[in-house]
Amino acid sequence: MKKRKTTNGAKEKGRDTKRLRLYEDEVNVVNEYRRIRNECIDNGLDPAEVKHGWIKNNNSSLFFKNPNFENNLDNKANFLKQITDSIKSYAPKYPTLKRDNKEADKLLIIDIADLHINKYAEAFLTGNEYNSSIAVERALNGTKGILNKASGFNIDKILFVVGNDVLNIDNSTRTTTKGTPQDTDLNWFRAFQIAKECYVKCIEMCISVADVDIIHCPSNHDYISGCFLAETLQAWFRNSSNITFNTSPKYRKYYQYHNNMIELEHGDKGKMLQLPLVMAQEEPKMWAETKFRYGYLHHVHHQDKTQFKSGKDYIGVNVTYLRSPSSADLWHCESQYINLVAIEGFIHDKNNGREAHLTHYF
Repeated sequence: MKKRKTTNGAKEKGRDTKRLRLYEDEVNVVNEYRRIRNECIDNGLDPAEVKHGWIKNNNSSLFFKNPNFENNLDNKANFLKQITDSIKSYAPKYPTLKRDNKEADKLLIIDIADLHINKYAEAFLTGNEYNSSIAVERALNGTKGILNKASGFNIDKILFVVGNDVLNIDNSTRTTTKGTPQDTDLNWFRAFQIAKECYVKCIEMCISVADVDIIHCPSNHDYISGCFLAETLQAWFRNSSNITFNTSPKYRKYYQYHNNMIELEHGDKGKMLQLPLVMAQEEPKMWAETKFRYGYLHHVHHQDKTQFKSGKDYIGVNVTYLRSPSSADLWHCESQYINLVAIEGFIHDKNNGREAHLTHYF
């Protein structure tokens, strides 16, 4: 076979570029590499995030590795910094709201548990439709519904819980943090964007009623993306003096409202029966200063309550698993994990503990 000569190309007159002469088989190679890019774009993927794949036609089946592969999620700190810096550069200004209701003596907890934006279910397979648009609609309507139901109480403060599988996947390969494949309807970054927009609107609804404390609960579907989302929201509202954030990646979070001790976690780790002792061990001062103690857990998508008694005549710890607004996807439906979809809220009195349980059904 005659050896081919290499060429640096001929410079075109009047242009800074060079025109290369290619053999027919070389043109075919170029076109096949273009096909990689086109297939990625057609399927909503960033070509730089595709590590490898197959190119198939009627005559051959070729495996390829992408030399331009960029695993952006490997550099988590840089990814987070880019997002937060971009938001800080144009974070909106929120005027300080002065509250003059001296009679306010209630805490309202709003907890959107396991929203799963970017989860996909089709009614003809599962009996219920679910997608990112439905998830956002339920989050907004549920927040508004809980606020309306709480309007008869003198709300002093709102505890708004973020995290707990806000997002259904945690990477560009459409899996959870640990690699479990999921049915999705969006590119991972578009899902992140609409989750941010959704929660900004929910928080803005809350600050129109009372000052807001926001706590993030890391979770198993979106451990990385969920932490990024919490940091992004904090950057967005950094100019508001009516909002505080706890975005720590610590699994169990604690919050004290006068005579109330509140523990928050996703609920996929540890043993629930040991939770009262864990609470007392991790936060002994808060335990000693409170009479009414509660654990709010998520993950299982349905409601479950367990009462622990630390004495004969008074309540020790009440543990509650929250309902989810997310409908069952195909795997959950076939496995009989079917839940009553809802968003829940709770009213806590300064002195007398939890006084009301509010539910917004869909």
